[in-house]
Amino acid sequence: MSLELQNIFADIPAQLPEELFSSLCVRESVHIERIVSQGHTTPPGQWYDQAWDEWVLVLQGSATLSYQTAAAMQMTIGDHVLIPARTLHRVDWTDPDVNTVWLAVHIRSA
Repeated sequence: MSLELQNIFADIPAQLPEELFSSLCVRESVHIERIVSQGHTTPPGQWYDQAWDEWVLVLQGSATLSYQTAAAMQMTIGDHVLIPARTLHRVDWTDPDVNTVWLAVHIRSA
C-alpha cells in the first residue's frame, strides 16, 4: 500500500458543465467520494433511490437537499446528514457562484 497525500480541493476545473464525481476510497462496503456542484441540480422529476445509506457533508458552498416524504434541508458549510437507504431524495439547488464541495460516504450493508 502506498501512502499519498491528497487535497480535497485540488484539481477542480474552473468551469463544470456537469457535476464532478471523484472516488477517494472504494472498499467492499464503503465508497467515499467528492462531489463538486456549480449550480447543478437533480433533473426535474428525478429522485435518487439508493440501496445503501449515504452520509453527506458540505465542505464548501451551499445546497438545498429535498426529500419526497420530509422537509427540505438548506445545507451550508459544515452541515451533514445521513440519508438512509431507500429514502427518496434530490438536490434542488446548489450555489451557482461558488463551488459546492460535498464529501459523500456510501455505506453498503454487510
